[in-house]
Amino acid sequence: MPDRPYEDVKIVGHLIDSGILSHAMDVIVALDAGFETLRFDMGRTNDDPSVAVLRVSAADQPHLEQVLAGIQEFGAVWVRVEHPEMDLAVVVNLTERTAETRPMSDVRRGDSIVIGHDGVRVRPLERPRNAQVFEFMNSSVSSEKPKAQVVAEIARMLRDVRAAGKDVLAVVGPAVVHTGAAPHLARLVELGYISVLFGGNAIAVHDIESALYGTSLGIMLSEGRPVVGGHEHHLRAINTIRGYGSIAAAVKQGVITKGLMHTLVTTKTPYVLAGSIRDDGPLPEVITDTQEAQAAMRPYCQQAGACIILSTMLHAIATGNMLPASCTTVCVDINPAVVTKLSDRGSFQTIGVVTDVGLFLEQLVKELED
Repeated sequence: MPDRPYEDVKIVGHLIDSGILSHAMDVIVALDAGFETLRFDMGRTNDDPSVAVLRVSAADQPHLEQVLAGIQEFGAVWVRVEHPEMDLAVVVNLTERTAETRPMSDVRRGDSIVIGHDGVRVRPLERPRNAQVFEFMNSSVSSEKPKAQVVAEIARMLRDVRAAGKDVLAVVGPAVVHTGAAPHLARLVELGYISVLFGGNAIAVHDIESALYGTSLGIMLSEGRPVVGGHEHHLRAINTIRGYGSIAAAVKQGVITKGLMHTLVTTKTPYVLAGSIRDDGPLPEVITDTQEAQAAMRPYCQQAGACIILSTMLHAIATGNMLPASCTTVCVDINPAVVTKLSDRGSFQTIGVVTDVGLFLEQLVKELED
């Protein structure tokens, strides 16, 4: 090799199947640099990673640094960063040789924070050698997909996640109640396919309204028509719960005898309700401090094996940003823009299902019960 600055880069993973090696080579060539393959060890089985060592050369040191920055995800591994999440700082404990992500609001004076790119390796998700469960769905967002097959694959995924002992996170908007689908979601909780629920003030308020008055935003769910004085029902539902101090207390006292929130309380399924500035009330359990809400949601996100997002945009984006890229995420919404926006915000692992959330949940329950 000519007398040019160079660096030896080690790449580990399913290099051929996932296209990692070719991607690295493409970046090097595109930046007008050179490389020489010093070593290439192919994995012997499907589970064994392959190893390649490339000697990357460039015209000068600044040029080499530019090339290395372009392929930084293929650098050396020193310390594994725990709890990967987007938009967080990486804090290193130099004594214990550990590293973890941390929200910027939780960083304190004296913390050792990683800055720049030197010594940092980002390991991209690899495509498994076996067919992916959702491989047939990995296309642009569209309503023209076979819904029965989609639901069957999601049901299979939920069974696999539960069998593996991992949590399934549901992120829910009030449309689940408005469409009359709350009983189906409650059934998923009873069957053990929902481990934790995220929502806002609205999902809880309108579910409690339906339990008390049979309405959602004043519309009789059984008949789909407005009732006299129904516009007051969600406020009266809030005040009823406030009078008892909590949703759990109202359930215990026999005031709330059915509905999604009743099921969550009686099955001891945890939930996190994060409020917004436009919430009525809100209910006593609703966390109105955004940082406190994020702190309450984050541990569940880090443990989730799967996430189902149902008709909510803001909570979808908030949750998606905290989920590890390895978490299988399904976003169901009648509006294709919601699914697209979630992917555009960085949650590239999200699978979009454009359909009515009520019909989706009804079919999913039937599939899992069968």
